[in-house]
Amino acid sequence: MTERRIHDISRAVREGTAVWPGDTPFSRQWVMRIDQGNSCNVSTVTHSVHCGTHADAPYHFDDHGVPIDQVDLSNYVGPCLVMTAKSRDCLRPADLAGLDLRAVERLLVRGPDRLRDDQWKDDFFYCSVDAARAVAHSGLKLLGLDSPSMDFMSSKELEAHKTLVSGGVAILESLDLSAVPDGRYELIALPLKMTGGDGSLVRAVLRDL
Repeated sequence: MTERRIHDISRAVREGTAVWPGDTPFSRQWVMRIDQGNSCNVSTVTHSVHCGTHADAPYHFDDHGVPIDQVDLSNYVGPCLVMTAKSRDCLRPADLAGLDLRAVERLLVRGPDRLRDDQWKDDFFYCSVDAARAVAHSGLKLLGLDSPSMDFMSSKELEAHKTLVSGGVAILESLDLSAVPDGRYELIALPLKMTGGDGSLVRAVLRDL
């Protein structure tokens, strides 16, 4: 039996990984080092839970929303479709035309940018509210983008986030889809069980069907 290939679609989390301006960047302090006579290497890390590839919890943008430790994990595991958007600024309903979203279950969208893990762009690709409504009404379980947020950078209402969650759609952001062809895969991108958390880093992978 041929083993199914695994594609890592996670961004590296390290010193210099781009974070939202003003958010906590990644840093590491070594508590114990073998080369200093200790029995093992032990480190402490500090970073935003939205650093690198991550899942947003509803609590991220709603004080009454579900925290990350209570999200439905089944949304983050299962069949998915990777597609490249035709629109250049944001995901629009026209990009979804012809897709049976009820059959797709999980959708990962590649935007126009090919940024390194340490690069930031203010006018990143995002999800329009109209597209979010279409996704929310479709029964889709998860939407993922290869950009930092579902809403445009200056958004204060976060309407796309809220629209998706109101339709039961889980959110993945900052995926790295640069080396993955469009097509169907199995997605595995489980968030950590951090009690009361607003989000979590994930190790997102795709497995060939």
